[in-house]
Amino acid sequence: MDIPQTTILELISRYDVILLDAYGVLLQKEGVFPGAQKLLEHLQSQGKPYFVVTNDASKHLETTLQSYLAKGLNLQAKNLITSASLILGHFQQKNLKGARCLVLGPRDVARHVEEAGGVLVSIEEDAQIDALVICDEDGYPFVETVDTTLTILFRMFDQGRDVSLILPNPDLIYPKSKTSFGITSGSIALILEAALQVRYPNHTQRNFVRLGKPHPAIFQEAYRRCGNKNMVMIGDQVTTDIHGANNFGIDSALIATGVSSLLQLSSEPSLRPTYFLESLLF
Repeated sequence: MDIPQTTILELISRYDVILLDAYGVLLQKEGVFPGAQKLLEHLQSQGKPYFVVTNDASKHLETTLQSYLAKGLNLQAKNLITSASLILGHFQQKNLKGARCLVLGPRDVARHVEEAGGVLVSIEEDAQIDALVICDEDGYPFVETVDTTLTILFRMFDQGRDVSLILPNPDLIYPKSKTSFGITSGSIALILEAALQVRYPNHTQRNFVRLGKPHPAIFQEAYRRCGNKNMVMIGDQVTTDIHGANNFGIDSALIATGVSSLLQLSSEPSLRPTYFLESLLF
């Protein structure tokens, strides 16, 4: 597939704003990718706006930032956008302050819901909720929690009550290692959506609002912060980074250090990156 190859310096000179995925671009399991910290230092010295945009919704933004710093990636909170941090804006937009919220995920990430004005509700079959926020697949017994959540949703909808369904991280799977995989919050949402469709076949709108890539909310937040759409998204996953950038109307660069490769690319235009990038090295 004929995709122009570029360098990180060419992208910096061509675009006013640089968007970077976290894992697969700046970070890997072993630590920081070669050239990642030098890149951030260069962007900062040049006064070039940049944002690290990640679908991670397993913890609070501040915790995520501290974990990056511990790995040797030095950035500030103003340059980090996690899908969990989008909860605040969504709650404001939908007037959910004071909403009774059931949150699936570690307790740390539920802080975003509290900061947005949500009232946390314990997971019990007789719970009354106004919103369900699925942040992560960890932090609770899986089968029991999903069963109880489904029971709560059925009861609320049977009573004619509306429940806001919110999914910060729409990822379906993640690599545990080079040879093993696991499901994520996006797959849990699919299970619940399928069950709701079976019970309420005439209510097609009972779906989760997805905030992370490839959906526009996370790109819109970057645009809101900088006010400039001359951006390029540098990512390693076609279905999230590349697809999301293309749909938002900005250019994209697929980097060779992560999950996807040129050999795996589809001919679908929305999945085609603008550029191919070998690495972040100058």
